[in-house]
This record gives sequence, C-alpha cells and structure tokens, in this order.
Amino acid sequence: MRIGKIIALALAISMLASTAFAGAVYDKIMQDKKVRIGIMTDSIPGAFFNDKGEWTGFDYDIATELAKRMGVEIERVKVNNKTRIAFIQQGRIDISVANMTHTRERGKSIDFSITYFFDGQKVLAKKGAFASLADMKDKKIATMQGTTSEINIKNALKAVGVANPDEHVISFQKESECFQALEMGRVAGWTTDATILLGYAAKKPGAFELVGDFLSDEPYGMGLPENDSALRDAVNAGLQDMWRDGTYMTIYNKWYGPDTPYAMPMTNQIELWP
Repeated sequence: MRIGKIIALALAISMLASTAFAGAVYDKIMQDKKVRIGIMTDSIPGAFFNDKGEWTGFDYDIATELAKRMGVEIERVKVNNKTRIAFIQQGRIDISVANMTHTRERGKSIDFSITYFFDGQKVLAKKGAFASLADMKDKKIATMQGTTSEINIKNALKAVGVANPDEHVISFQKESECFQALEMGRVAGWTTDATILLGYAAKKPGAFELVGDFLSDEPYGMGLPENDSALRDAVNAGLQDMWRDGTYMTIYNKWYGPDTPYAMPMTNQIELWP
C-alpha cells in the first residue's frame, strides 16, 4: 500500500511539473532577458542569406522588432519546414517566425499568434509556357515536402482531371532545391506561397511568371508553445503595436513595396484589439 501511494504521489508531482513547464516559457524569457526565435534561411524574401552572407528578410526584421517590443535580446535559430514546429515542441526555440500557415492540424501540436502576414499559393513557371494549372496537368510540379502547399497542389491537380496527382508532384526539402529543379527543366512548375515564388523569380528577372489563380489562402502565424497565454499575449500585443504605429508597414514596404523586386500589395490588415 505504501509503495502504491508513493507511486501515485510521484505521478501527481510529475503532472504538476509538466503543467508548470507548459506555461513557464514567457517567465523564462523575461528572467533570461532573451527570446529564442526560429527563422528560415532560404525563404526569399522572408528570411535568407544575401549575396554578402548576411541573414536578412521580412521575417528576420519582424522577429527582431518583436524581441525589441518585448524588451529582450533575440537569439536567432535556423529552422526549416521540418524543424520549425519540432523545435517549439522540444523547447529549443520559444517562437517560430518562419512563413508558416496557421492550420487547424498544426494547431493540434502548437499554439499560434494572430495572423501577421497574408499570402496565397500560386504556381511559378517559365514565362509564356503555360496560362493555367490545367495546361500543366500532364507535367511535373515541384513543391516543399510536408507543407500545406504539397496537399493543396495535389487537390488542385485532381480538380483539373489528374487521376494520380502523386505521380505529378515532386517534393523537395528546400525551396532552393525546388527553384533549381524548375531552372533545370526537371519540373514544369513550382508551387508554394506567392511571396516566396516572387522572391526566387527576382533572381532572374523576366524568366519566370506566376501562372493561374490562387490555389489557397495562406495566413501566416507565429508558432508558439502550447498553453503559455502570457507569451501569446505578449507576441500578439507586439504585432498589434507594430501595426498601429506604422512600423509593420515600414518593414512590409521594405520587402514587398512597389519599388522592390518582390512587389505585392497589402491585401488585409492585422487583427486589432481595443
């Protein structure tokens, strides 16, 4: 009986400890005065290394500004499509600012901030080669493995009459690999978020173009640990304050304004709370 009570007590303590840990990320950030933010490395112009080897981009700037608003230093951690969620779950980063679409399925694994960027999925192809996705239904199309884009393109191909979409979709680990496959003619198109496609197309002005209609809406959210409302509130407040004082649009226009290679008009606004 005594052993059974000890085991029960140990389990109770373990459960309490895990619950406390789940909500303690914000407290640790404030105590250490440092926030670890996961950022992509080859997502042009979201976050990438430029020709000088400098880490830069829209997400890079937004993440930097967010840390400033929180009053802490930033530790930038390299992530990719495979690790941007896993690192949050493992406690290796506190926030993921990595052009990640907020989906219900992902919401089962981590929490999200309010939408901080509005995008949509398109297809990039060589200029003049195709007018629509239907024109490409017998061709190979590249996408990123394990992303919403991979799911969406297969559904879109099925909708235009492709019996076995899996046979027409080639999935890669990196965006740069997708673009290389398109350049080399291994695929007829590459599909992902329009801003990413525009970023890579700008490397070779006039050689590529976006084809057809949007395949989906892609609302980006910042990935956060589960059950830490203090951190979620701080992130959401920082984003809303950036929008209200104009800092957000300054950063947006730096990367997506009309005078940039990645020009894309703002189509929505961040959710604002009174």
